[in-house]
Amino acid sequence: MKTTLLIPVLNEIDGLKAIMPQIKREWVDQILFVDGQSTDGTVDWIKQNGYEYVIQQKKGMRYAYLEAWPHIKGDVVLTFSPDGNSVSDRIPPCIEKMKEGYDMVIVSRYAPGAKSDDDDAITGFGNWMFTSLINLCHGGHYTDAMVIYRAYRKDLIYELGLDLDKHYEVEEKLFHTRVSWEPLLSMRAARKKLRIAEIPGDEPARLGGVRKLQIIRWGSVFMYELIREMFIKNYK
Repeated sequence: MKTTLLIPVLNEIDGLKAIMPQIKREWVDQILFVDGQSTDGTVDWIKQNGYEYVIQQKKGMRYAYLEAWPHIKGDVVLTFSPDGNSVSDRIPPCIEKMKEGYDMVIVSRYAPGAKSDDDDAITGFGNWMFTSLINLCHGGHYTDAMVIYRAYRKDLIYELGLDLDKHYEVEEKLFHTRVSWEPLLSMRAARKKLRIAEIPGDEPARLGGVRKLQIIRWGSVFMYELIREMFIKNYK
């Protein structure tokens, strides 16, 4: 099993300098950055340190993933936030858990033994609410259905149709935004009864940069998707 550590970045120079020295290159088979056209020296730092990277052309996290996907060499993708929110020492146990035959392993901020120092009252409630609704409506058993920090089979994206624009077009036009695919991935993986595991992992506070959450718009999109997915059976 080969693993790619995929790191989306947009003006994360402070986080990169603090977090990347903690990550041993031998932990994974490939480290790949996808940069959303940073202006703070992020790409220069990536080049100077000899990492592979892709420059994203379309805006939005979903397109960051889609544009990076053809460059991924691993059978498994581990998505990681370099802004300090993802704890690097959870990378090896997450990969080891995937080797047990799981389709997806989530590094949960809310599993027993873990905590989030980045949540505020609104984001903490939102994460709890959507995770609870995904469990209730789609048969999940998650403690954290929304987090970016997770490993999953590369081909899972195609199997669940997450690479297809048609599964996002209505809600993104309706709410004038672009979203990531983690919530939809959690919903569809639960509905397909895939093998899913969680391991605990703290979420420290962000290091530098600017928080990019669009709470109202993204929350509206995720609620739309949560209801729509109850009636969708064909992901192709």
